[in-house]
Amino acid sequence: MNVRLLLSGVISVLLAFASANRLHGQDPAPATPPHDQFLAGTITALSATSITVTRTVMGKESTVRTFAITSATEIKGKPKVDWRVTVRFVSEEGGDRAVRIIVRGPPQPKKQ
Repeated sequence: MNVRLLLSGVISVLLAFASANRLHGQDPAPATPPHDQFLAGTITALSATSITVTRTVMGKESTVRTFAITSATEIKGKPKVDWRVTVRFVSEEGGDRAVRIIVRGPPQPKKQ
């Protein structure tokens, strides 16, 4: 009886060590690439290297974001200050980088 109990205990310990080593031997999960995000709003500042977009929603504070423009940024249309745009961007360590800028058009006339 004691031999059987001792033997099953030793086997359990060996199995525990074997499974622990197998877990540590696995490769870590690959880092997930940053996912794209979108912001639609009005251009408030524009330069060759950055674009600042302000989004205003009734009843909430305005959101102001500045995006870096690189040689890889795809620009559809000719952006101008006060024009409406949609920016697809990626958040990185150095800040937000514009992946694609789509110009939606001039500002909408104010209703009277």
